Amino acid sequence: MGAGISLDKVTTNVHVMTAEDMARAQSISIADYMNQYMGSVSVNDAQNNPLQPDIQYRGFTISPLMGLPQGLSVYTNGIRFNEPFGDSVHWDLIPKGAVESMTLQGGPNPAYGLNSLGGAIAIKTKTGFTAPEHSLTLSGGSWSRHNEELTSGWNNGEFAYFLDLQYFHEEGWRDFSPSGVFNGLGTLSWRGDDGQLNLTLAGANSSLIGNGAIPVELEAIDRAAIFTQPDKTSNHFFMSALDGNLWVNNEIELAGNIYYRSNRIDSLNGDGSEFEECDDPGFLCEEGSDEIVEDINGEPILANDEVEGGTLNTSETDQWSFGLALQAAFNQRLWGHENQFVIGSSYDLSRVAYSADTELGSLNNERGVIGSGILVDESRVRLDTTTNSFGTFFTDVFNVTEKLAVNVAARYNIVEIDMQDRYGTALTGKHKFGLFNPAAGLTYAFMPEINFYGGYSESPRVPTPMELSCADPKDPCKLPNAFIADPPLDQVVAKSWEVGFRGHFSNVLDGGVQWNLGYFNTINHNDIIFQSAGKANSAGFFDNVGRTQRQGVELGLNSSFFDRWRMALNYSYINAVYLTPFTAHSPSNPFADANGDIQVQNGSHIPGIPEHIVKFSSDVDIIESLTFGFNVLFNAEQFLRGDEANLDTPLRSFAVVNLYTEYRFNEHLTIFGRLNNLFNEKYNNFGAYGQTGDVLEGIGIADQDTRFVGVSAPRAGWVGVKLSL
Repeated sequence: MGAGISLDKVTTNVHVMTAEDMARAQSISIADYMNQYMGSVSVNDAQNNPLQPDIQYRGFTISPLMGLPQGLSVYTNGIRFNEPFGDSVHWDLIPKGAVESMTLQGGPNPAYGLNSLGGAIAIKTKTGFTAPEHSLTLSGGSWSRHNEELTSGWNNGEFAYFLDLQYFHEEGWRDFSPSGVFNGLGTLSWRGDDGQLNLTLAGANSSLIGNGAIPVELEAIDRAAIFTQPDKTSNHFFMSALDGNLWVNNEIELAGNIYYRSNRIDSLNGDGSEFEECDDPGFLCEEGSDEIVEDINGEPILANDEVEGGTLNTSETDQWSFGLALQAAFNQRLWGHENQFVIGSSYDLSRVAYSADTELGSLNNERGVIGSGILVDESRVRLDTTTNSFGTFFTDVFNVTEKLAVNVAARYNIVEIDMQDRYGTALTGKHKFGLFNPAAGLTYAFMPEINFYGGYSESPRVPTPMELSCADPKDPCKLPNAFIADPPLDQVVAKSWEVGFRGHFSNVLDGGVQWNLGYFNTINHNDIIFQSAGKANSAGFFDNVGRTQRQGVELGLNSSFFDRWRMALNYSYINAVYLTPFTAHSPSNPFADANGDIQVQNGSHIPGIPEHIVKFSSDVDIIESLTFGFNVLFNAEQFLRGDEANLDTPLRSFAVVNLYTEYRFNEHLTIFGRLNNLFNEKYNNFGAYGQTGDVLEGIGIADQDTRFVGVSAPRAGWVGVKLSL
């Protein structure tokens, strides 16, 4: 919504991306751009799908995958974009050409509401007023990837429309990994002297294959190979929203939005089986147990080749949400000083129908699962949830002097979660959370070239219905397909403070330099993590583990010279550690004790987060119509998930170089190209533990505890053309 404040009065570090930035970088999504160019951002390729990355920012995660403790909030035109069931975010729902701008603000800002522990992403989409153009963009290249996008925008000064339609498809560089997305966004707008209204409709259908990590033994044989298949996620998304603002007079602005959003997420996951013939022959038992497995009709399952070797885990998450928000901004002088006071409130209602099943099956020669039609009773889930969220907040920026501004803010949230088990009673429960969150800070402009910022803030993360349904260590679930009784989890509270300097030097070699240098420190109280509970790669439960800390230093430089040469450098040091000792169960970790436990100590590094991240990019207009650029990404080593005690060897550090170019024949025709991983670097940016079981016996890999890794994509290139009117 409206009531923005100048960036030099924001008390945290802020990254900004424009539509021009993403187009020049030829990024396939916002997540791709963040990984390549924004400081303190890294990626875990747990799925190995370009549209399904786990984004890490300052050690906090935002991901499309259930089972990860999400730590960032995402808003599109002021509307919360995190899914209501697990707080996940799907990057494939909004076409990239519809994005006008994106800001990534660090720290738990109360104004952004729940789950803004590490920061918030605010996306603004285009309208016919901001993008009055017509274009068709076509591209294609490696892995049979092709992308077609049609954009059209128009206005007459009072009315406007905007439309963006995109189709993306690729076969993928790994075996059995095709993916396709069709998405679109359209906006009808009205603008008058005192306000504006926008009606936005968006939709998407996608089928994404993410065959995930593979054992290191298999990686050594064939990096393009998959462990088991299929692993498909499909989204069926629709959103309608009305937003607008009205200036009551020159000092008071009203803004608000109302929306309806739905997304049905279907998942199909083929896995190796944990079921085997019982010691009492003839029936099927779960590995390590003598309890006979029953089907959904209560009948014992006979052991035979059709039900041994593999499982098909399916789920359907049918969710919709409705919400509205209203705020008022008062830009009035207070005691003779400039002041901006904003007060607002929001209400969100979401309902989810979740269902899941495990079908027994066998493996074919390509490690695909062939279903038997027999469903396991203990894995069946039918769960309905209703979540009501209410929040009210205020912010105030008071200019003590022309150079000194004081910023205070606070928010109060009430969240009620009602869970109804439709296949028994174990999951039924009601939970209520409420918390007051303050923030305060200041900025001081010593001169135009140097600006100081600093502040303290708090923000909560309420346990999601998914986490509350998977929190019993005595009865672990296998995400994302099975849930269990719901012992309560405490909400996470992040307490953060941040200080730094930033500024802008102009007229440097006929250009300018923007820079920032800052320190952040965030401590999560009652942090929630997913703990492994079995030999299976995904079996476990969510648990509060006390305090964790993310602290670090950020350095950024962004410069342009002679109006044709641009450079950017971002360096981040991120120290993400556990502060409360606890016992983690990680039975596939080779350094676990006889019970499968590891002892996490104060100061142990949180897995999956590199301590050092360096990003450098540069592009130059060689001639007025030809641009050539490159970027370099370096990530330091990181520990594997399941090695919270830091006992095993971490994944090694790596550096990747990418090239891109663009030639503009005229204002109507542009050709472009991109080459990723120029030196064909082989690296891993994700790791976890699991067992191969009998899955790989056909290629001579025996059952053993092993490291599973996310493998890097090889060198690849694409070319395209953009036609504009």
